[in-house]
Amino acid sequence: MKLKAKILLLAILPLLAAIGLLSYLGLHHSRNLADQVLAVYEYNLVEAKKQALKEQVDLAHSAINNIISDPNLTEAEAQSAVKVLLGKLEFGEDGYFFAYSQDGVNLVHPMIPEFVGQDLFEFQDRSGNLLIQHLLAAANSGGGYHRYIWERPPLMQQEDKLGYAALIKPWDWMFGTGLYLDSVYSEVDKVKASFDSNIQRSFAGAMGILIITVLLIIMLGLAINLHEHRLADSRLQELVQKFMRLQVNERRKFSRELHDGINQELVSLKFRLELAVKKLGGGDEPHPALHDLNIASSVLNGTIQEVRQISHNLRPVLLDDLGLKPALRALTEQFSERTAIQVQLRFELEDIKVPDDIETTIYRLAQECLTNIEKHADANRVTISLTYQSPDIHFEVSDNGRGFNPRTAKRQGIGLVNMKERVEVIGGTFNLISDLGSGALVAATLPCRQRKRMW
Repeated sequence: MKLKAKILLLAILPLLAAIGLLSYLGLHHSRNLADQVLAVYEYNLVEAKKQALKEQVDLAHSAINNIISDPNLTEAEAQSAVKVLLGKLEFGEDGYFFAYSQDGVNLVHPMIPEFVGQDLFEFQDRSGNLLIQHLLAAANSGGGYHRYIWERPPLMQQEDKLGYAALIKPWDWMFGTGLYLDSVYSEVDKVKASFDSNIQRSFAGAMGILIITVLLIIMLGLAINLHEHRLADSRLQELVQKFMRLQVNERRKFSRELHDGINQELVSLKFRLELAVKKLGGGDEPHPALHDLNIASSVLNGTIQEVRQISHNLRPVLLDDLGLKPALRALTEQFSERTAIQVQLRFELEDIKVPDDIETTIYRLAQECLTNIEKHADANRVTISLTYQSPDIHFEVSDNGRGFNPRTAKRQGIGLVNMKERVEVIGGTFNLISDLGSGALVAATLPCRQRKRMW
C-alpha cells in the first residue's frame, strides 16, 4: 500500500470511528431522553385524568347532598332518589356512576343492570384484583383512586380503567365513577412514534453525512494523489483543520440551540414543581402528594440534564400559531403568573414585517432573559421594549433586580453566551449592562431587511 493511501486511510478510519461512536451515543441518549420525557408526559396525563374524575364525583356529591338535605323526603325516598340520579348521570361516551353498600352489594350500575342487588364483595377482574374491596377502602379513607380492568361499553371489551370512589356518609354507600385509560395509552404511543421517527430521521441524516463525508475525503485524496503530490501533507493538514473547525462550530450550535429549546420549558416546569412543594409543605403535616412531587422533581432534574446532550433546532410553536406580539404577550403573562413579577411589553413593530429568523431570535432572547431574571435577579418589575429604527430592530430587556458583574456572568453563564452568539449569527450586536444593586439591561440590535407594511 502506497504512503498516500495509508495517510488517507489513517484519516478516514478515525473519522469513521469518531462519527460512528458519536452517532451511537447520540442515538442512545436520544432514546433514553425520549423514555424519560414519555414517562413524565404519561404521568401528567394520568394526573389530569384523575383531577377530571374527582371533579365529576364532587359534582355528583353536591347533587346527592341536595337530595339528602331535603326535609320533605324520608330516608327511603332519598335513597331511591339518589339511586335514580346516579343511574342517569353520565359524562363522555362511556362515563357512568356506580354505588355499593359497605358489604359489597351493588346498588347502582346503569351499564350492567343485572349486577344490582348482587354481592360483589369478592369480585375480581381478570388479573385477580379485588376491585370492589379496593374501591371501598379508597372511599372509606376519604376518597381515592384505584386502577383495574373492566368491560368497556358498547363492545364490552376488557380494558384498563381508573376509578375514583367517595362515601355517601349518611348511609355509608360507596359511589364513584371511572374512565378508561386507552386515550392515555394512545396519546403516549403517538408521542413515542413521533420521537422514534425523529430519532430515525436524525440517525439516517447522520449516516448520510457520514457517507458524504467519506466520499468527499476519498475524492479529495484522489485529487491530492493525482494532482498535488508535493502538497499532500499540507492538504491533509488543512483537511484536519477544516474538520476541527467544523466540529467546533457544530458544538457551538449544538449548545446554543439545545439551551434555548425544550430546556426552557423543563426549567419552568421545575420551578412550578418546587413552588407546589413549598405550598404543600407549609402545613403542620406533610401533604400526601409531596412524595410524588419530589419524585417528579427529581425525574425532571435528570431529564433537564439529559436534554443538555441533545440538539434541537426548532422554531417556537407560538410564533407560527400566534405571531410575534401575541407570542411575547403569552410568554410574559405566563412568566408573571408563575413568578408574580410585573412585566411591561412595549411593542412598536406593528408596521414591520419581521423575518422569521429575526422573530425566532427575539422570542428566544426574551425567553432567556425572563428565565435568567426568574432564577437570579430577585426583581419585581421587568420591561421589554421592541422598536424599529431603519434598518434595525432594537430589543431591550431591563429589570430592577439586584444586578450582577457582567464579566463574571459572561464567563459562567451559557445562556448569555448563547444569546450573544444567536444575535451575532444574524449580523446583530449584543450588549449587557449591569452592576450590583442596580438591575440589568440586555440590549440587542438586529438588522431587519424587510420594508414596512403598506397597510
